[in-house]
Amino acid sequence: MPRKSTRLTFAVLATGAGVFSMLQSLIAPALPTVQHALHTSQSTATWVMTAYLLSASVFTPILGRIGDLAGRKRTLVAVLLTVLAGCLLAALAPDIGILIVARVIQGAGGALFPLSFGIIRDEFAPGEVSGSISNLSAVIAAGGGVGIVAAGPIVSALDYHWLFWIPVAVVAVTTLIALRYVPESPRRAAGRVNWSGAVLLSAWLVALLLPLSQAGQWGWGSARVIGLILAAVVLFALWLFSEARSRSPLIDLCVMRLPAVWTTNTAALLFGAGMYSIWSFLPGFVQTPASAGYGFGASVTASGLLMLPMLVAMFLSGVLSGRLEPVLGAKALLTAGAALGALACGFLALWHDRQWQVAFVAGVFGFGIGLAFASMANLIVGSVPVEQTGAATGMNANIRTIGGSIGAAVTSVLVTGRLQPSGLPYASGYTHGFGLLALLCLAAALAALLVPVRRATRVTGVPRAFEQSAGVEPEAAAQGARG
Repeated sequence: MPRKSTRLTFAVLATGAGVFSMLQSLIAPALPTVQHALHTSQSTATWVMTAYLLSASVFTPILGRIGDLAGRKRTLVAVLLTVLAGCLLAALAPDIGILIVARVIQGAGGALFPLSFGIIRDEFAPGEVSGSISNLSAVIAAGGGVGIVAAGPIVSALDYHWLFWIPVAVVAVTTLIALRYVPESPRRAAGRVNWSGAVLLSAWLVALLLPLSQAGQWGWGSARVIGLILAAVVLFALWLFSEARSRSPLIDLCVMRLPAVWTTNTAALLFGAGMYSIWSFLPGFVQTPASAGYGFGASVTASGLLMLPMLVAMFLSGVLSGRLEPVLGAKALLTAGAALGALACGFLALWHDRQWQVAFVAGVFGFGIGLAFASMANLIVGSVPVEQTGAATGMNANIRTIGGSIGAAVTSVLVTGRLQPSGLPYASGYTHGFGLLALLCLAAALAALLVPVRRATRVTGVPRAFEQSAGVEPEAAAQGARG
């Protein structure tokens, strides 16, 4: 097998990113099982998700930038080893504290997204970059769906420990193949890591996401929530000041102000609010006993199967977008993906009395997710300098996560604001929540309309794999690109 095989490189990147995406959602349906097995409270068990979210938010842009500076292959292997260690620790965790620590370690895997996009830009022929990014985005999007669908059968047939033992085996093999076959980055960014900027970035992300994820338990008017949100605003301002003055900023603010970047990030924020909220609340809706006046009393496995159309549609539309993007453009696909999300949530707010309706909505929303994921990545990668690929795509993923946290927090207020005597939410709470998500996705579609049309694809340099296949020396190719 050729050492520089782009097919094998893609397989490694897709496996690593897909496993991380799966780990995001794999544990969510099994949280009640984990809670009882480790003899802990529900509020403590939720930290298994919260810790992962916070860790990924911090590590994704920082390690993406380190990959730009130190080499993406080297950073990729280090991140895979970190995820491997986190999964192994989680599989062996004797108590909830160790499991939460393991999830923090796993969160470093968020950097696999920007690193993978950067490696594709480095190594693949110019004509293959857009389609490969679309295909990788399809795998990333589908990974979250796989987690929701697979959690129930795995826990039922084995136990929750196998939610981590299976990724241990997959990540171990992926790491070995990456060491042998993924080539190192031919170009690296100049400068160093702005560690003060990294600390401030981490601080304001944690200060923002922590109260959003815990507000349901702490109370929106509590001193902790209000204090942390105010701290996030101050820390964000300090971070902007630090980055603006740095000779080697972690996130180049000039790049973030590019029209194609800020408009895409705005759409990501709004669409992320809808996407993560659907992932969070739709399984709970279908698992609600019919005695509540809605829901189907579905088991974890059955609710996962109702989400299966979303998984299939996400993957198919992500792959399809790679073929449509050269014809329609990434802007049109992003707009269409967000509009489909709005259509799905609007349908769900009005019709959710039959299981087929929920399955249909899941499929429509999944089709929108696949289009949106792929087009966002292509818009960012095609709009920023090659040395900023990791940091810029990392921030795009982060902004989508921030949107998801905001959307989930606000939807939770609507769903759980008023409870029946049984403790279950009223149907109107879900109806209002789904209606809000429809508006958020519609706003994302409107934001996507502001994305400037890219008239021509700008490629900085020539990917090394393409240089070698064409018989062009790297320096000559670089001079040709500059000239």
